[in-house]
Amino acid sequence: MQFQKIKFTFCKIHNMKNLFYLLCIVSYSIFSQETQQTKFYGKEHFLIEGTIVAEHLKESPYDRLPASYKELVRTPVWDLSKSSAGLSIRFLTNTSNLKVKWEVLNNFSMDHMPDTGIKGVDLYLRNGQEWQYINTGRPQGLINEYTLIENMKEEMREFKIFLPLYDGVKNIEIGIDSASNIIKPPKNKRKPIIFYGTSITQGGCASRPGMVHTNIISRKLDVDVVNFGFSGNGRMEKPIAEIISSVEPSLYIIECMPNMIKPEFISERTIPLVNTLREKNPNTPIIFVDLFKSPITLLNSKVKSENEAMDDALKAEFEKMIENGYKNIYFIKTPKPANSDHEGTVDSIHFTDLGFLRYADFLISQFRTLGLLANLN
Repeated sequence: MQFQKIKFTFCKIHNMKNLFYLLCIVSYSIFSQETQQTKFYGKEHFLIEGTIVAEHLKESPYDRLPASYKELVRTPVWDLSKSSAGLSIRFLTNTSNLKVKWEVLNNFSMDHMPDTGIKGVDLYLRNGQEWQYINTGRPQGLINEYTLIENMKEEMREFKIFLPLYDGVKNIEIGIDSASNIIKPPKNKRKPIIFYGTSITQGGCASRPGMVHTNIISRKLDVDVVNFGFSGNGRMEKPIAEIISSVEPSLYIIECMPNMIKPEFISERTIPLVNTLREKNPNTPIIFVDLFKSPITLLNSKVKSENEAMDDALKAEFEKMIENGYKNIYFIKTPKPANSDHEGTVDSIHFTDLGFLRYADFLISQFRTLGLLANLN
């Protein structure tokens, strides 16, 4: 119960009947405060977005791969797939107060990324045609509860909560006023965008979940974006190619270059990846992104030379595909999309919020230039 200051006004009470009425009013006010309770609702009452895998095929609703993939992918990929990067929940409610309870898998921490990005949650409000940031649920451990917003007018609003980027979610519940309603909205009818990539794709090192470029693009284009970023393990592997080809997206974005290790891997895996995607989706645009330009390459000639060799290998594979009649294949060269002033990273590799915002805007501008935004419908 939250006690509020009561301002007493001394006045003349003419009779006992007036005194009785006054006591009733004060008692009702205090009783209303005492009985204002929060009721929590689970996954049956909100829409889980950012996934292409049916819930009954997963170990957890907030996993990114089916349970059957545990035996098909390397152990690091499987472990990383338990992180809820790119997933969100969406709902409508007329509550005046909104809380969230969530339990993470590992209570994981890193020395170059805030806990709010690793295992926190982000609340957004649909404000007209845009998604507006409201607040972040700050994690305290494995089990967390946080008041995201209070004292709202009681009217129906649509909210979205982005889930942790580098930890998994065992359970999440939405808390609203006990007398309020919560509604599960219909699915977004637009075809999703699918990203396959590395630690940057997964969200390293955004300060909060809403600031990874995949989630920024999702909000700006009002489209479901599915994040298959695997830190250190985005290597154009066949099992991942097969799962992302199981649906028809509007676009494929392949951001695997930082994890390809050496040019030979690029030469061996690029065209087989495309062939796997093309078996079920012969016309869906596939966009390859070259290596992000690290500020280190300004001074480190060895890294610069290695990066150039990697980019040359990808460009060579791209040109082979064009020569052999492959359609709707694109190559995006990133001229410092996050580092035009060398201020877009936390460690010369992984993006800050500034870097992610710049990169998201860069990709959207490339989609528009290439005439690909029409594919979203």
